[in-house]
Amino acid sequence: MSKLQSVKKFGTAPVFFTAISTILGAILFLRFGFALGSVGFWGVIAIIILGHLVTIPTALAISEIASNKRVEGGGEYFIISRSFGLNIGATIGIALYLSQAISVAFYIIAFTEAFEFFFDYIKQLYDIDLPRQAVSIPSLLILGVIILKKGASLGVKALYLVVAILFFALIMFFVGQNENTSYNDFSLFSSDFEPTSNFFLVFAIIFPAFTGMTAGVGLSGDLKNPSKSIPLGTIAATFIGMIIYFFIAYKLAVSANIDELLNNQLVMGSIAIQGKWVIPLGLAASTISSALGSVMVAPRTLQALASDRAFPDKGLNRWLAKGRVKNNEPFNGSLVTLIIAFIFVALGDVNTVAEIISMFFMVTYGALCLISFLNHFGSSPSYRPSFVSKWYLSLLGFLVSIWVMFKINTGYSILAFGLMASLYIYLRYFHRHRKGFESIFSNAIFQLNRNLQVFLQKKSRKKTFSEWRPSAICISKSTFERDKALILLDWISYKYGFGTYLHRIEGYYSKATHAQAADELFRINKMVRKKESNVYLDTIISPSYTSAIAQAIQIPGIAGMENNMVIFEFNKETPGDLTHIIDNFKLVNAGEFDVLILASSRREIKYQNGIHIWISSTDSSNANLMILLSFIISGHPNWKKTNIKIFDICKSELEEETRKNMEELVNSGRLPITSANIEVIPQDPEVHQRELVNLKSYDAGLTLIGFREESIKKENMFIGYDQVGTILFVNSHNEKVIE
Repeated sequence: MSKLQSVKKFGTAPVFFTAISTILGAILFLRFGFALGSVGFWGVIAIIILGHLVTIPTALAISEIASNKRVEGGGEYFIISRSFGLNIGATIGIALYLSQAISVAFYIIAFTEAFEFFFDYIKQLYDIDLPRQAVSIPSLLILGVIILKKGASLGVKALYLVVAILFFALIMFFVGQNENTSYNDFSLFSSDFEPTSNFFLVFAIIFPAFTGMTAGVGLSGDLKNPSKSIPLGTIAATFIGMIIYFFIAYKLAVSANIDELLNNQLVMGSIAIQGKWVIPLGLAASTISSALGSVMVAPRTLQALASDRAFPDKGLNRWLAKGRVKNNEPFNGSLVTLIIAFIFVALGDVNTVAEIISMFFMVTYGALCLISFLNHFGSSPSYRPSFVSKWYLSLLGFLVSIWVMFKINTGYSILAFGLMASLYIYLRYFHRHRKGFESIFSNAIFQLNRNLQVFLQKKSRKKTFSEWRPSAICISKSTFERDKALILLDWISYKYGFGTYLHRIEGYYSKATHAQAADELFRINKMVRKKESNVYLDTIISPSYTSAIAQAIQIPGIAGMENNMVIFEFNKETPGDLTHIIDNFKLVNAGEFDVLILASSRREIKYQNGIHIWISSTDSSNANLMILLSFIISGHPNWKKTNIKIFDICKSELEEETRKNMEELVNSGRLPITSANIEVIPQDPEVHQRELVNLKSYDAGLTLIGFREESIKKENMFIGYDQVGTILFVNSHNEKVIE
């Protein structure tokens, strides 16, 4: 037998007994009667149902995830970290571990309540108020020695004994009765729900009673078959525990009056046969079993965290991850857990701490339900669990978890999220290379995107009018030589439009060009990532510019709408590529695209000098598109402190009319262009537009000039603007409406 096989030694029973003993724990014996007296029978039933609206979906979610792939050491932490990524997993995992470690102290302190007779005896005999630590610290010390010396094997054997005692105590309670039974007029149909503003306060006190259902999951690293044992053990414990709580509520309601329920925390002792010793014995068994379960689970969570190098210090990770040679028992993790427990046991009161710790448990349960929901929604082929829950139950569990957190204590909820956010930022600082939310959200996003695109495609045929917005595509092989086209797409897609940039690999599709495309796409992504661009990047392998364009203009837009604009780009100083652009204009024009031809200049873009638009009476069809583009481009932060200036060349006799029409267009269209920035220039046959542009826009950040389809073959119309920087030539396929 291999070492790994020898470590995996437990079956389903330890999962069930660890969970059920934690569910039927301290709260059951010490606070359930108080809850019944405070909110009434139906109020307690509502608390049980509300609590299980969180725990049942969580149990089903854990069972589903565990049956999809092997759950290694760390239980809940392993599931969360392998779904949300190691940084998110470590954030929730550390909070989960602290919850489990402090729970050990909580259960040990509750364990001391079983020795109330002993404290009363010492008080009567010696008149000494003995502190609870007189019992709790030795008890924790004994428990610690057992775990450190013998490990989980002895812990599981002891667990069977204490569970047997626990169920014996419950049986004696159910068959017992007291004198109150004879005059208790309780009836299921006459009992009222006690309306109280303290409902969620009582819920907060009772809810930890239901949270033990995940305790057995922490043994995942020691299970022979986690995908079988976790679902069976967890679901059985959750449902059996819920049924027992219903019966206990009914038994208390018919067997005790309100005064006893509110004032006697061990009211079950006055009902059970031989209750004076049976119920304290059951309390001791339940609390020590819960402490035993927590002290077995918490170190394994810590060991799994360290194995994933969750902590910044390498030496600490190695030390905490180290287990016993023969069975990988987390000795060091157990030692740290016991030290934390000793600190809180010495303090003696963890009520305040327990409330915020319960918040972390709630976050954990919500995260587990969210993982299940996202896996359902994402529909990944790799997600094939043998046990299948329902997506709506997982979503319900997530929503109820968050809602209940804020209903219990809004301040603690905000504090819990704040602490976890701070912890995530801290871990992210040390582990920048690790993936985050995208590891689980990617499939869900893909599904959502697909459904939206199909929906939009179906609806698009029914529209009689559609608002125009640019969805531009650009093909270039000069990405690493000049980046002006990529920058232009970034301006367009920052806020109002959408942009797709295709880096062209010249050649035929092959293994070599495929590898080249992947490598160059990685380089481009790395380059663009620093700028936080909204442009969608990809590569296209094609032997010619024409075939690349033909392929590109047929691909769907990334926004669920078809691409409506094509961007060409050439080097203004060495316009060799201009010939290819002119040759392919007809191909693009056949697809009814707006066409932008960017003449990239080596000169730096001076954003503070603004955007200049040149309009002429012979080219009015492009005017609205140029104005809209200038508005869209100016929405980018780079153009924040800039202005848009319009130069309109017209016949001299139409100068006043042209100015009036342009000002009216700008005002009615609510465009950020002042009258002072509208310059109407009377047409002079002896002065070419090129000369005016060189004169007035020599220092502009960006210059927009329109061109007509019939003039595209005149190559010289795109050159000769030597005094001007980067120019964007614009051809609108149809006139755009400015409303």
